[in-house]
Amino acid sequence: MKKLIVLLLISGYVLTGFSQEIIYHVFQRSFFDSNHDGHGDLRGIQQKLDYLQELGVTSLLLTPLYQSEFYHNYFATDFEKIDPRYGLLDDYLALVREVHKRGMKIYQDVEMQYVTHGHPWYTRSFNNPQSPFTKYIYYDDSLNQKPFFFYNIPEFVTYNNLKQKIAVVNMNNPEVRQYTIDVLKFWVDPNKDGKFDDGVDGFRLDHMMDDLDNFKKLPDLFKKFWTPVLTTLKKENPKLVIIAEQANWFSLGREYFRQANVDRVFGFYLSWAIEKMDKKELLKAADSTLTKNPTDKNQIVFLENHDTRRIASVKGMTLPKLKIAAALNLFLGGIPLIYYGQELGMKGKQLKGPTDGNDIPIREAFEWTANATGNGMALWYKDTGPWWDSTHVKPYDGISLEEEKKVPQSLWSYYKKMIQLRKSSQALSQGRYRALNNENDKVFSFLRSTEKEEVAVIINLSDKIEQASVSINSKSATNLLSKKSCSINNGAITVQLQPYEVQLYKLQ
Repeated sequence: MKKLIVLLLISGYVLTGFSQEIIYHVFQRSFFDSNHDGHGDLRGIQQKLDYLQELGVTSLLLTPLYQSEFYHNYFATDFEKIDPRYGLLDDYLALVREVHKRGMKIYQDVEMQYVTHGHPWYTRSFNNPQSPFTKYIYYDDSLNQKPFFFYNIPEFVTYNNLKQKIAVVNMNNPEVRQYTIDVLKFWVDPNKDGKFDDGVDGFRLDHMMDDLDNFKKLPDLFKKFWTPVLTTLKKENPKLVIIAEQANWFSLGREYFRQANVDRVFGFYLSWAIEKMDKKELLKAADSTLTKNPTDKNQIVFLENHDTRRIASVKGMTLPKLKIAAALNLFLGGIPLIYYGQELGMKGKQLKGPTDGNDIPIREAFEWTANATGNGMALWYKDTGPWWDSTHVKPYDGISLEEEKKVPQSLWSYYKKMIQLRKSSQALSQGRYRALNNENDKVFSFLRSTEKEEVAVIINLSDKIEQASVSINSKSATNLLSKKSCSINNGAITVQLQPYEVQLYKLQ
């Protein structure tokens, strides 16, 4: 295996007042099991905050906490209760306070558009038009016998063979809007003292849409529902950050900035381009994703999440390619997001089939121990189906924290080093992105710049030695790893790169 060489920039002045945020996306049921019941939990996350800070991340994004019949908790039976497998409200509040004590942030994932047939809104209104909850569920008839189901699918099967109906919430109802405000305001300031030390720093809004599921039954939600909700929440805490997952992954998400009072969206095009490692695709995706956002709005730059394949399972992926992907994840711009286990190179892709168990392979237990069965392993899905029979969590395969921390060339060690580099550089943390021209189709080069600092990033996307002449408007450049100056002739720097090598230069 070719050694990945990293030439890096560390600025010489103290960095203050700029965004160093790096989000760690936790699927908490699979993260760390503190009480030996097989399920990851809130106390487990708190116990692993030292690990997250050692890695270098600054923020946590949780998947939904509320009570649900689904293992992923995306369809609620009660929005006001925490899933008991995760712990108690006191456990959550202790986690939040500890996160804030460490100078970190925490985000909650919520999806208020749907409920299961076990939710009181559904159980008390179905077949009962006189119920006070009639207007909370979207019915297609006056007798409350025809609820509008999620994507018009009347029934879903869970990984453990339970049958569940998912009903659409009537977001046209002002009482639903007010209920949503009340629930989210509670998480913003649980003890209502206005200090927010126990409150969430923001929300991820799952599957956010203007016209829910494109059925024209609940249109104009940005204006009628989400803008009033989010405006009210931001009056409560002006520092609150709202992250929208655009339901249409082919959208660049700018309509969310313009119309829905959202602060961040997800850079799906950039994620797909990084997977391909094709220069033309990267140039096109980076330009459209990173250069046209409104002031103070941003894109989440990610490689994988709880709904996508893990990038380590992409055909042809190797350790050097995973390191290139990590560098792009962290250095291109926007707000980087790391999905738990990504830093280890955990593998997984969805199975085909009719249940939500088919997503378990991309939500498996974080691999803390080399033997894959040690303390904290959240193997809640053990012996439950084909996802277990084909599990990627295997003993002594080199993909575990215990194994990788011992290897300086491991993917985990690389992530830790690159995160430290990003946080040490103002340009890499908050600089503007601009492509740098070079004529080699296998070499991707770009500039990150602020008024005080410029960093040129040059990446060999191929498995062969490549040479490139990169256009740079600068008098000189310094390779700060070797401490050697590099000559710039006629507005260009000529570099030779080893297979899958990354070079970073300080420009003067």
